[in-house]
Amino acid sequence: MAGQLSSKEMAELSALADGTLPVERRAEVEARVAASPELQELLERQREAVLALRAIASEEAPASLQSVIQTRIRTHNAARRRHLPRLAVATVGAVAAAITVAVVLTSGPGAPTVADAARLGAQAPNAAAPPSAGGAGTRLALRIDGISFPDLTRFAGWVAVGSRSARIDGRDARVVYYVKGGRRLGYVIVAGAGLTRPAATSTVIRAERYQTLRLGGQLAVTWRRGGHTCVLLGQATRRELLRLASWSLTPAKR
Repeated sequence: MAGQLSSKEMAELSALADGTLPVERRAEVEARVAASPELQELLERQREAVLALRAIASEEAPASLQSVIQTRIRTHNAARRRHLPRLAVATVGAVAAAITVAVVLTSGPGAPTVADAARLGAQAPNAAAPPSAGGAGTRLALRIDGISFPDLTRFAGWVAVGSRSARIDGRDARVVYYVKGGRRLGYVIVAGAGLTRPAATSTVIRAERYQTLRLGGQLAVTWRRGGHTCVLLGQATRRELLRLASWSLTPAKR
């Protein structure tokens, strides 16, 4: 299918996958993809490769390994510019395969990553939203390993609309989804000890370190509560995500 697309079409598909497609082109490209199962599969492959690239970028890999990966990425970018229609998917696949190995080497066998948690947070809810826990209206009646999800309604107008439970490489994980004005957020808490911190932009708020990065085309903030990894991602600005994440840190609101 990639070989049947023009350079412009393939470039737009790649841009749609990594979230850089201009807004004025998005509706037309998405409509074309929706009408073609082949394009849908190709887009999904591109998205998986982008997620793999971002996952390794967020991991604390050895400098030597990062150098190898960056060289492959530069080679991929050059190849895509020269022979985009035929080589885009194949080259991205090769880079993604190398990156998968890198993630395994840096995370250890079966070790979940922040990117795994982000993928869960980007999925659709499959259960009802938990009700408010009452009291001051700061917590929801849903916990994982003793850590409660925040009720963001009174504080910031984000209303819980659904939830999801899953396993990430053997660990329990839960998500609560919030909406506000047509926007959506996913708030993930992963059971067990904190996951490896990504190499990303850090902000310290009340002695807690928050890291901001893009995962799966969405802006995300990750931090730890009670030693557990939390990820908040979705349609919000970096400042808004940090405000929501740090609000839930206050002991009386946990």
